[in-house]
Amino acid sequence: MDTRPWQRHYDYDVPTTIRYPRVPIHHLFQIPASAHPDKPALNFFGTETTFWELREQVLRMANALGGLGVQKGDRVGLHLPTSPQYVIAYQAVLSLGAIVVNLNPMYTAAELEALVADTGITTLITFDMVLPHIRSVCQAVEIQRVIVTRVTDYIEGFGVSTPKELELEEGWHHFSLLMEGASGTAAPRVDIQPEDPALIQFTGGTTGLPKGAVLTHANLVAATLQVSLWGGATTQLTPPERRAVLSVIPYFHVYGTVVAMGWALFNCATQILVPRFELDEFMGILEGCEEITFFPSVPTMINAVINHPKAGDMNLAKKLKMLNSGAAPMPVELIEQVQGMGISYSEGWGMSETTSLGISNPVLGMRKVGSIGIPWPDTDIRLVDVDEGKEEVAKGEPGEIMIRSPLIMQGYWNNPEETAGQLKDGWLHTGDVAVQDEDDYFFIVDRKKDMIIAGGYNIYPREIDEVLYEHPKIKDAVTIGISDEYRGETVKSFVVIKDGETLTEDEVKAFCEEKLAAYKRPKSIEFRDDVPKSAVGKILRKELRAEEEAKKKGK
Repeated sequence: MDTRPWQRHYDYDVPTTIRYPRVPIHHLFQIPASAHPDKPALNFFGTETTFWELREQVLRMANALGGLGVQKGDRVGLHLPTSPQYVIAYQAVLSLGAIVVNLNPMYTAAELEALVADTGITTLITFDMVLPHIRSVCQAVEIQRVIVTRVTDYIEGFGVSTPKELELEEGWHHFSLLMEGASGTAAPRVDIQPEDPALIQFTGGTTGLPKGAVLTHANLVAATLQVSLWGGATTQLTPPERRAVLSVIPYFHVYGTVVAMGWALFNCATQILVPRFELDEFMGILEGCEEITFFPSVPTMINAVINHPKAGDMNLAKKLKMLNSGAAPMPVELIEQVQGMGISYSEGWGMSETTSLGISNPVLGMRKVGSIGIPWPDTDIRLVDVDEGKEEVAKGEPGEIMIRSPLIMQGYWNNPEETAGQLKDGWLHTGDVAVQDEDDYFFIVDRKKDMIIAGGYNIYPREIDEVLYEHPKIKDAVTIGISDEYRGETVKSFVVIKDGETLTEDEVKAFCEEKLAAYKRPKSIEFRDDVPKSAVGKILRKELRAEEEAKKKGK
C-alpha cells in the first residue's frame, strides 16, 4: 500500500524526502553573509542593512547578551514588532543556545504577566511604545534583564534614542548601546544539538492560558529546507541578487518567523520589513518596490491589496512573483481573482505545533480551489474518526487530521497533560477536520476546536469567555466567530446579566479593553435571558453559530 500517494502530484523539483543538516538553525542563516555580504539583508522604511552588517550585529548582540549572563536554555522574550531589532535579537538568542519566546506586542499587561511567569523568562527585549505595560509586568513578575529599543532607531534620519529619552528604569538596558558596547564578533562557543529547544510559540489553550509549543533547532531546520524546496520551481528563477520578501506577516507569529524571515535568510533575499499593516502606507511601500519574489500573506491582506484603487496602476502581476496564503482559508472568489490577474499563488495549512507548515497546494502542479493541498515531504497524514480519534475514515469522509513529520513540536512548555493529550507515538492530533478526495487532496471542512480566525489571527473564544466571566454583573458568557467579509470572521459574545443588574454593550467592551488584546475583543455583544446548554449544562456554541448563519442567509 502506498502510504504517501499524494507525492505523485509533487512539482518536478520537490524531493519526496530531504536530508536535513544536523546543525543549529542559525548556522543556515550565516550562509548569505558569505555568499552575498554586500547585498541588503533588511530594508526598513528605506534604511538598508547588508548581510555582512547583520551578521556583525547579531554576533555583537549575542556576545552582549552572553556578557549579561544569558546562558543555554534560558528563555528570552522577544516582545517586538517586525523590525531589524527582531531579526538581530532572534539570531543572537539562538546563537547562545537560549530559547526565543515569541510575545505578541499587542498583549495586555495581564496577558504578558501570565506568559512571562509560565515560561520563566529571564530576559525581555521590548520597545518604546509598550513600556507602560512592561513596567506593570515587572512589578508583578521578576525579570532579571530588560532591554529596550525604539523602533525608529533603525531608520536613517530619526537618530538613535538614548536611555534618558526612553525614561528607562534603573538597571534596564538600551538595545543599541548594549550592542555597541560589545566589540567582539566571534561566534559564541556553545554546544547546541538539533534536539535542543529553539523557540516557544504560543497557541491557544483550553483553560484560557495559551500553550507554548516548543520547537527545536531540528524543527526549524526542517521547516526552512521544506519551505525553500516547495516553491523553488518559481522562486529560484529569480537570481539571489534580486530576491526580496515582503515581510508584513508579524515575526512574533510562527508563520512570519519561518515562512518570511527564515525563507529570506536562507535564500539570500532582502526582507522588506513592514511592522504594521496600514493599507495606504503599505501600498506606498509596495509601489516603491521594483519586484517582490515572495509575499507570504493572509486572505484579509490579499483582498485589501488587490482591490485597492492603486492596484490597477501598479501592475501587481508583474511585481509580485509568488503569493502565499496561510493562517485562514482563502475564499474561492479571491482565489479566482488572483488567478485572473496572473499572479502565482499557493495556499496551505499548518499550525504552531507543526512549525507553521504541513499541507499545501503545489506551485506548478494541480491546484484545487478550496483545497489546502497535499502533504509536504517526509510528512504522513491520517484522517481519523472525530469522536474516538482511532479509526481511519474512508476517502471522502470527514476525519480529524493527524500528522507525523520532522516539523512536529517537541511538546507544550511546562504542560505534560496537554502534550500527552495531543502527541501520541509521534502523531499530533490537530483538532482540524478534513476530507481527502480521490486525488488525495485535502479539504478542511470544520474545526473540532472552536478557534476563531479573524484577519489571520487565531482567537480562542474560551479565553474571551473567561474574561467576561470576571465581570461582577455577568452570569453567563459565550463567544463565537461570525462570518465577516473583510476579516474572514469577527468576534461576537453572548452575555446573560445577573438578576437585578444592568449592563450596556459599551461597559462590556470597556471591561475587555483592560484585559484583552485589541484583535481578541468582542466586536459585538448580544444580551440574552439565557444561552443554549446541553443536559449537563455545557454551553452549546454550535447552536449559536447555526443561529448566526441562519440570520445571514435570511438577509
